[in-house]
Amino acid sequence: MKGLWTPAWLARHVAALVLTAACLGLGWWQFSRATDGNSISWGYMFQWPVFGGFVVFIWFREVQLARRRIAGEPETPAEPAPASASRSADAPVALGRPVRVAAARPADRPESSDDPELEAYNDYLSWLAAHPGARAGDYPGRIPQ
Repeated sequence: MKGLWTPAWLARHVAALVLTAACLGLGWWQFSRATDGNSISWGYMFQWPVFGGFVVFIWFREVQLARRRIAGEPETPAEPAPASASRSADAPVALGRPVRVAAARPADRPESSDDPELEAYNDYLSWLAAHPGARAGDYPGRIPQ
């Protein structure tokens, strides 16, 4: 069993068939509700077949990409996109999560101010920056109003 007939691909084919049939069935069901007088079902009657078409589109696209991988063809177009002026053409493009970098305090902004509310709020913001997964209720100090 090779290519598109592996157990994983068979499961994808079956899932695509089941999802498409379910979307078309739900569209038919909404049509029957709409003809019985439920006016909002007219919109859903058209929506469900669109969902089914989306399933078919994604399935077809994935099959084409898998066939290209098996044949050894590139998945991208033959012509590369033009390189931007900000980076060299040979530089690798890295995709991933953005890196958080602490911003430096500008030299013209003083370390402390005369406003205690501003100081408390800045302390709260710096605590939130140091604890990215925390919620406002986790702050150990008093939240300024």
